[in-house]
Amino acid sequence: MRIAGKLLQYALVILVALTLNFALPKLAPGDPLSFAIGEALAQEMTPEARAKAMQEAGLDGTLLEQYGSFLKGALTLDLGHSTKLGEPVVDVLADRLPWTLRIVLPSLVLSALIAVALGAYAAWNRGRKRDLWLLGGILTMESMPGFWLGMILIAVFGVQLGWFPTYGAAPLFSAGGWSYAAAVLQRMVLPVATITLVSLGSYFLLTRSAMLDSLGQDYMMMAEAKGAGKRRRIWHALRNALLPVYTHMTMSLSMLVGGAVVVETVFSYPGIGSLLYESVLARDFPMMQGVFLLITLAVIAGNILADLTYPLVDPRVRSRRPREGT
Repeated sequence: MRIAGKLLQYALVILVALTLNFALPKLAPGDPLSFAIGEALAQEMTPEARAKAMQEAGLDGTLLEQYGSFLKGALTLDLGHSTKLGEPVVDVLADRLPWTLRIVLPSLVLSALIAVALGAYAAWNRGRKRDLWLLGGILTMESMPGFWLGMILIAVFGVQLGWFPTYGAAPLFSAGGWSYAAAVLQRMVLPVATITLVSLGSYFLLTRSAMLDSLGQDYMMMAEAKGAGKRRRIWHALRNALLPVYTHMTMSLSMLVGGAVVVETVFSYPGIGSLLYESVLARDFPMMQGVFLLITLAVIAGNILADLTYPLVDPRVRSRRPREGT
C-alpha cells in the first residue's frame, strides 16, 4: 500500500507539472501560434497558411482536445520542435543534459564531502573561534550570488592568473590523448568550483546542526563515560548526522540541474541551464516546456532515489517497515 501510494503521488505530481506546462503558453499574452512556431514566422503567414499551421500544431481543436494531444505527446516523448533551433525538443535535451550532469555530479559530491568534514569539525569545536570563523565564512559565501562568485573566479583564476579557460566546454569523448583530457578537465574546474561553493552552505549548516544534535544524545555521553576515544566518538556522532545530509544530497541533484542556469550562462557552458536561458530570451516556449518537464522529472527521480536507498543507510527504517505492514 505504501508503494502504491507513493507511485500515485508521483503520478499526480507529473500530471500537475504537465498541466502547468500546457497552460503556460495559454495564459501568456499573445498568439498561441506564435508560441508554437515562433513569433517572427507567425507574423509573416497568410491567413490560409496560418489556418494550416494551426491545424498542424493542434491548435484548431477545443481546449480539452489540445490538452489530450499535449499529454499524448508528453507520454510518447513528442514535445514538438524548438522554434529557435528547429530541432526536436527531446533531441536537444538529450544532447544538453550530459553537459550539465558533467559539472553538477562532481559539484554535488565535492560540496557534500567538504561540507560534511567542515560541519563535523565546527560542531566538535562548538563555540570556539574555529567554529565561529567557519560559520561566519560559510554564511558569507552562502549569501553570495552564484553569478558574482563565478565572475570572481573568472577574474582571478582565468584572467589574472591564466590557470583555467573562462568560457565554453570541450566534448568528453574525443580522440586526443592525455593532453586533450587535461584540457577537458581544465574547462570544468571553474564551473564545478562555482557550483560547489554555492552549494556548500546548506550542507555545512545541515551537517553542523545534525552533528550537534548527535553529540548531545545519551549514547554519546555513555560512550565518553566508557572511555571511548575522540575519533570513535566523532565517528559515532557523524554516522547519525549523515542521514539528513544524505537525504538532502539525493534531493539536491534536481535542484542543481535547474539551478545551473546562472553558472552555465556566466561560463557560456552548453548545458540545460544555458538552454533554458536562451529559450526564454528567444520566447521558445516548446523548449521551455521541455526543460521545465525535465526538471520536474529530476525532482521526482531524486525523491524515488531517496525512498529506495534510505532504508539501506538507516537500519531503523528497515526494522520499522515490517512492523508497519503488520
